[in-house]
Amino acid sequence: MSRASEEHRANAAAPSPTKTQATKAVAGDKRPPRRARLRLTRVDPWSVMKTAFLLSIALGIVTVVSVLMVWSVLDAAGVWESINKTVTDIVGDDASSFDVEDYIGTSRVLGFTVLVSVIDVVLLTAIATLGAFLYNMAAALLGGIEVTLAEDN
Repeated sequence: MSRASEEHRANAAAPSPTKTQATKAVAGDKRPPRRARLRLTRVDPWSVMKTAFLLSIALGIVTVVSVLMVWSVLDAAGVWESINKTVTDIVGDDASSFDVEDYIGTSRVLGFTVLVSVIDVVLLTAIATLGAFLYNMAAALLGGIEVTLAEDN
């Protein structure tokens, strides 16, 4: 009985609910999920440059390691010896000094891959930074990207 009197006092002290609040209370006290509308109007080019630089370095490392793995597997499978034997069979004894690894050996391919990866790091970083500047200019004119965040129930 004391609980009922406490609830009655608390209800009397609280402001009276509006019609929509009363309807919500009857409907099982389920409130709709909260929503927030945000607008992305500016991207910091310095942050974009740092992030793009780190991600492009990671991509370059992955590229070098993957090329090294592929070339090692091809070497272990005997592909280079097979190519040398095929060239010798087709051309004859004139190609006895031919070695395909002189042209596409592991050291040459890895050197080329490292060069391409360094160029890729520079280009990706520059393109991402330029993209941030272009986005900022477009967002100043058009208002940016609007995102609506909703709460899960």
